[in-house]
Amino acid sequence: MKVDSGGAQGPQEAKISTSMPQGLRSGAAWIACAGAQVQKRFLDELDEGELRALPFLFDFWALPHQLPPEGDWRTWIIMGGRGAGKSRAGSEWVRAQVEGAGPLDPGRCRRIALVGETIDQVRDVMIFGDSGIMACSPPDRRPDWQASRKRLVWPNGAEAQVYSAHEPEVLRGPQFDGAWLDELAKWKKAQDTWDMLQFALRLGDDPRVCVTTTPRNVGVLKTLLASPSTAVTQAPTEANRANLAESFLEEVRSRYAGTRLGRQELDGIMMSDAEGALWTEAMLVAAQVDTLPELTRVIVAVDPPVTGHEGSDECGIIVAGVICRGDARDWRAYVIEDASVSAASPMQWAEAAIAAMERHGAERIVAEVNQGGDLVEAVIHQVDPMAPVKKVRAARGKAARAEPVAALYEQGRVRHLRGLGQLEDQLVQMTMRGWEGAGSPDRLDALVWALHDLMISAQPRNRPQVRSL
Repeated sequence: MKVDSGGAQGPQEAKISTSMPQGLRSGAAWIACAGAQVQKRFLDELDEGELRALPFLFDFWALPHQLPPEGDWRTWIIMGGRGAGKSRAGSEWVRAQVEGAGPLDPGRCRRIALVGETIDQVRDVMIFGDSGIMACSPPDRRPDWQASRKRLVWPNGAEAQVYSAHEPEVLRGPQFDGAWLDELAKWKKAQDTWDMLQFALRLGDDPRVCVTTTPRNVGVLKTLLASPSTAVTQAPTEANRANLAESFLEEVRSRYAGTRLGRQELDGIMMSDAEGALWTEAMLVAAQVDTLPELTRVIVAVDPPVTGHEGSDECGIIVAGVICRGDARDWRAYVIEDASVSAASPMQWAEAAIAAMERHGAERIVAEVNQGGDLVEAVIHQVDPMAPVKKVRAARGKAARAEPVAALYEQGRVRHLRGLGQLEDQLVQMTMRGWEGAGSPDRLDALVWALHDLMISAQPRNRPQVRSL
């Protein structure tokens, strides 16, 4: 095996030129398996420049899931367990896009978007992390970090701008020929951010996106995985065990091996439903409709957050209606809109709830007041003093409150308008044991209050026996 620098002046131009034995993963794997004499001869044949180049030749070291797939793809999703090498693969993909053959020779991309959940995470993980862009770049190709402008600038003039998924609207103005998105599946505003980015990817002949993420059962990721323009590479945590502490692997194996969380976070497997979920994906698919009939009643249900800042839980706001005709067993409910808002102040979520009420001609707002008491009603009345408000309190756990509502779905008595993916993502994470998703199930809680008000507590005396909340 020989490292060929092609007469270039720096380590980054070198490339591996050899025929690898069939079935081995990389040049590094081949050398590691070779005998001592082969290893010595390989190293002895390298000159000083090639030795300096070797640490930065990612194709030589990379695992299969870390290398871009062949073919005509627009989005490459690297989906793996914790520590599987996703961040390193993303950093190296950015390097490959922007680096050319020399300081004045541009790469394939001139303008890259780096998008993470927050600005701090982009800086600390994607740029300055142990597997970030700076750590992976050879000295003569290392970009300059301009903190005041939140961007990287390479010696050849290529740029990478930093963005937070908390602010998708910021992506309206700029344009790019490439983007790296990290941990897309855990973003609160993933769909909005993804949509805004698509309109900005309009430079060059073939703008592409690299997505590095641990899989989660969220709508935006499921849609991307189903797209014919998406390529996927996948690996468990164990694939990168040579670069991980053995104590870490032993600990996570003992704690999580064989569990649903372990299959997601260690094996990198997309889980469709939580084990023992009250709602299943098949149940929700069967509930979807494209149009609404004429409804007897419409309400807005609100599950307010305790606080109102960027890190707060969402405010769940669900609009639902019901057809009350004939026997109570024939009633049908329709979930019309998910109007939930993130990082909203009390006035902002109250305004969103009133706006939803006006849009759909709802007769009242049903609001949980466990956290805010009478203040919840007071905030709503600051926006609209005449808004009818029904206050409700949770006296039982989330799973116990959700169970009778999930039974309505099993009976085929609830329908969803299409486009409620974020709500449905929460529903499939609620089990009899409790909530198994990330954060707080605010959309789910609001749905439970809405359907309880419409279908359970409001039914006449001859209604079937359904457990109260």
